[in-house]
Amino acid sequence: MALPTYSTMKHHLLPAATYSRLVPRATYHDTATIDEPTIKPQNRSRSAVNIPASLSNLLHLNLNHHTNPTGTHAGSSNNAMLDVQNFNRQTPTYSPTEDISSMYSEIHGAADWSRLLSPLHPWLRREILKYGEFAQATYDAFDSNPFSQYGGSCMYGRHRLFEKLGLLRHGYDVTKYLYAMSHVDLPRWLERSLHAEAWSRDSNWMGYVAVSGDEESRRIGCRDIVVSWRGTVVPAEWLEDIQGKLESIESNDQSDIRVEHGFRSIYTSKAETTRYNKLSASEQVMGEIKRLVKFYQEKGEKVSITITGHSLGGALALLNAYEAASALPSVPVRVISFGAPRVGNEAFADRLKELGVKVLRMVVKQDVVPKMPGILFNEGMKMVEKVTGTLDWVYTHVGVELGLNVKTSPYLKNCIDFAGFHNLEIYLHLVDGYVSSKSGFRCEAKRDVALINKASGMLREEIGIPPCWHQPANRGLVCNPYGRWTMPNRELEDIPSPYREGYEQLLN
Repeated sequence: MALPTYSTMKHHLLPAATYSRLVPRATYHDTATIDEPTIKPQNRSRSAVNIPASLSNLLHLNLNHHTNPTGTHAGSSNNAMLDVQNFNRQTPTYSPTEDISSMYSEIHGAADWSRLLSPLHPWLRREILKYGEFAQATYDAFDSNPFSQYGGSCMYGRHRLFEKLGLLRHGYDVTKYLYAMSHVDLPRWLERSLHAEAWSRDSNWMGYVAVSGDEESRRIGCRDIVVSWRGTVVPAEWLEDIQGKLESIESNDQSDIRVEHGFRSIYTSKAETTRYNKLSASEQVMGEIKRLVKFYQEKGEKVSITITGHSLGGALALLNAYEAASALPSVPVRVISFGAPRVGNEAFADRLKELGVKVLRMVVKQDVVPKMPGILFNEGMKMVEKVTGTLDWVYTHVGVELGLNVKTSPYLKNCIDFAGFHNLEIYLHLVDGYVSSKSGFRCEAKRDVALINKASGMLREEIGIPPCWHQPANRGLVCNPYGRWTMPNRELEDIPSPYREGYEQLLN
């Protein structure tokens, strides 16, 4: 049975006031490593089970609550203390972007971002937020309504996606949508419509490919091909449903490079009987990447590939990067991921490094998903491997980690909410406020904090933003000319069609 989030459990089990007195709150320190749990003796029955503490022991989290004398979060910067009375909602949410072409190689990770992370360079911060918003777009545009006949698709045609989501300022154009299916069961990644005439019974919209326009390409110093992958799995379900089965990345099972079975299935599954997955997600994305690289290289342009994703999308981004770097060795490939799980073994990580793939992982310390799969058998077993030799079945993370901490933000509640900790908008908020592991939340952060509560309730209540406010009016129903409430018809361009996409591909 899947574990509920604690924000859900407390409403079903106890009144809020009682819950706040009984359940310990999480505290995490501002260091880059996970602290061992501190266990204190308590007067309680031996048969009583403290669920938060038990789970924290498994994940190596520290659940002791610390506040400073002012009652604020430990680690918060004094100059970033939240004054709700003076909370200014009349300022721009983003800064003008500079020409960063002079630092193209460094920002692309040529030196593993060694000079740019501590403190975090403002140009790199803005680039991370840009790619994070590309990843967030896969959620904001996804039709997860099971009563919609297009449930599981993108709500907008690719020519309107960035316009509808307010992302035109980034200067990219979407060139292709990506669809995926899976031959194995994975938790809640596949959304299905309840309608018999559903657009697809076996495929979901899984992301898109976009390319920078002329002006943006000049600003960043190259023609940037972006692939953005969607993630849908809620963190509690990872504990039960991701089995951690490693398999060879090659179909012949001869390679010692191994990756998680479920992730690889989503990336490579296809079937002739489907409308959208006659080609696998792998074949779709690689066909488009190769086409764009050839087109721009023949024009004499410098081309880069940036792959981004959150959660499950971050896992698919690594598989995509492995394939892209193998097929296009002359093109730099980087991954910017958020809350991504482990994907493969040490041989997989080593091969990505050999291929020159640069990986920057944003990880919120309180988020459980980056600790899985491989909660027990992971890169922490290096000492054991000195005796046993390399273990092919041990998971390891890839690349450079930028550690974030919920406790540094004065805008967030001091609570335990596993789903909230994993929310992509929390990641973007913390990146926007990040300076270094030794600093608190920066005062100059401009990203609208109201976005945190789009699909969560993590904002402090005195800020006045209701939780989970990002919902369609009237649950998506509209009143027709006869006074009846119905699901609206989509604009013609927004109706998914494999034939239209195939025709547009031919024109390109």
